Amino acid sequence: MAIDVLDQEICNGCGTCFACCPQDVFRMDEKTGKAVIKYPEDCVACWACEFFCPVNCIEVSRGRAKELPLPY
Repeated sequence: MAIDVLDQEICNGCGTCFACCPQDVFRMDEKTGKAVIKYPEDCVACWACEFFCPVNCIEVSRGRAKELPLPY
């Protein structure tokens, strides 16, 4: 899994990771209102979620989980 950490205690539920993920890895938990990693196998380690997270609760592995898809 390319996402090493998603700290639920720090997450504020803003949804930025969900909105910026190009591979649709995240979902928002209906009970807690916070982000969860729903499809970890789809992560391509683009680091967008880590970069844009306003509370720095996400850490992505420095290696790619799989190759980035080519644009259409």
